[in-house]
Amino acid sequence: MIYLDNSATTPIDPEVSKAMWPYLTEEYGNPSSKYYTLAENAKKAVEEARGHVASLLSCQPNEIIFTSCATESNNFVLKGIAHYYKNKGKHIITSKIEHKSILETCKFLESEGYEVTYLDVDQYGQVQLETLKNAIREDTILVSIMWGNNEIGTLNNIEELAKYVKEHHPHVFFHTDATQVLGKIEVDLSKVPVDFLSLSAHKMYGPKGIGACFIRKRELGLRTKITPLLHGGNQEDGYRSGTLNVHNIVGLGKAAEIAKANLKEHQAKLLELEKQLVSTLKENFPNIKFNGHPKQKIPGVINFTIPGINNELIIRSLKDEFAISTGSACSINEPSYVLSAIGLNVMEVKNSFRISLNKYITNKDIDRFICNFKNSILNLMI
Repeated sequence: MIYLDNSATTPIDPEVSKAMWPYLTEEYGNPSSKYYTLAENAKKAVEEARGHVASLLSCQPNEIIFTSCATESNNFVLKGIAHYYKNKGKHIITSKIEHKSILETCKFLESEGYEVTYLDVDQYGQVQLETLKNAIREDTILVSIMWGNNEIGTLNNIEELAKYVKEHHPHVFFHTDATQVLGKIEVDLSKVPVDFLSLSAHKMYGPKGIGACFIRKRELGLRTKITPLLHGGNQEDGYRSGTLNVHNIVGLGKAAEIAKANLKEHQAKLLELEKQLVSTLKENFPNIKFNGHPKQKIPGVINFTIPGINNELIIRSLKDEFAISTGSACSINEPSYVLSAIGLNVMEVKNSFRISLNKYITNKDIDRFICNFKNSILNLMI
């Protein structure tokens, strides 16, 4: 199997699984317990992992809390800010092409009486600063814009958007979902003034079931107050109760450490493979159209449309040898609202494919895929 659906999930790095193994076997202590070595070892492992995640983001370790995934982090921020600051305003801003965990949470908040503005994006899938400027109101409390889109790979200029909000509307919080970009582009939160950031381990060669949320500390050294999703044992400074998932936290920490150390190498590898793939697709399919921004994009994420070619039939014909997709794994049974938002019609959406690469793919894998992809299309046309 040649796996080309890495926006959905990535294979776990062997170094990550190796680091996790002791905490699935002999190191089974609860980090919230005290006075004995097993617990102390677990606590030390958790804090070491927290440090690696903070290093990847260029922030402080005490600005990181662990969650189960980016979906939980997104729910935590949106619901937590909405509920804690409801007396200051009940208006939230997001974009029309956010991940389902943002859009569905916004729908839930609308059912509770909050008002949500869903920003249009341009033909490439970017939120323009002027669009955001025109949407902010006196009662706006939160802006949530994704760093990079999981379907088309387009990057938003989060630094520009966040700086505008914090300079001109300092009472408004800014959140970004950075799940798809970590380990592929530099994310430096010492320069980008977001208040919150969500991430998940399994999109950067880590385990499923673990994520994190960055919560910026204020000038006085206090983190932003926010209503927690989970109540209980007061773990993670009361932001996220529940026994810490030590082995997965260790896995996330190791994945973050590797991502930080190998960022430039990983980025270069993805860009090389992407260049080969795009060039070969153009040679074989002259009428191909690529979706998303041609330059301001996540390395290794390619979305394209081939007129007249049913994506579902092709994907099913390749399923035993190649894993590719039509779009988000969280919206697999629905037409892509992301492609619709950038101007594609219903038929063009059905003719579109997403390929997302990983560091284990080779040039020969790309050649083999193109050959089989072309043959599958030819067979369909017979």
